[in-house]
Amino acid sequence: MPNADNSFNRNNSEMEQPRDWWQAAKRGFLGRCPHCNEGKLFGAYLKPVNACEVCGEEMHHHRADDAPPYLTILFVGHLVGAAMLFTHERGWTMSVWTEALLWPLVGLVLCLWFLPRFKGALIAYQWALRMHGFATASPSRSPAQMISNPA
Repeated sequence: MPNADNSFNRNNSEMEQPRDWWQAAKRGFLGRCPHCNEGKLFGAYLKPVNACEVCGEEMHHHRADDAPPYLTILFVGHLVGAAMLFTHERGWTMSVWTEALLWPLVGLVLCLWFLPRFKGALIAYQWALRMHGFATASPSRSPAQMISNPA
C-alpha cells in the first residue's frame, strides 16, 4: 500500500529519474550545487551550506567524513612524488635545503587547493546516488520560502 503521507518524498517521477553522478561530481568539484549548478556548495572553506541558495536543494545530508582528506593525501602524494622523481631523473640539481623547503610547500598548497574540491565532489556524488538522506529530502524550495519558513 503506498504511503499516503508523501510530505518527505519527492513526487514519484522525480524520484525515479536517475541523476548523472559524473555531472554532479564535476559540479561539486567546482564548488557548485549538484542540482542547479548555480548556487554555492560551500559557505566557508570546508563548511557546506545547509541548502542551495538558488534552488533550495538540501545539502545537510552529506556524510563526507574522512574520505576527502584521504583522497587528497593520496592524490597529492602521488603528484609530489612524481614531481620529485621527474626533477631527479632530469638531472636538475637542487640543494638539500631547497628540496626540504620546496616539496613540503608544494604538497601543502596542493592539499589546501584540492581538499574542498574533493569534498564537494564527494557530497555531489552522494547527492546523485541519493545516499544518506538525499533520497528522502524535502522538495526543493525557493530561497523566499526558506526565509519565510525556515523549517
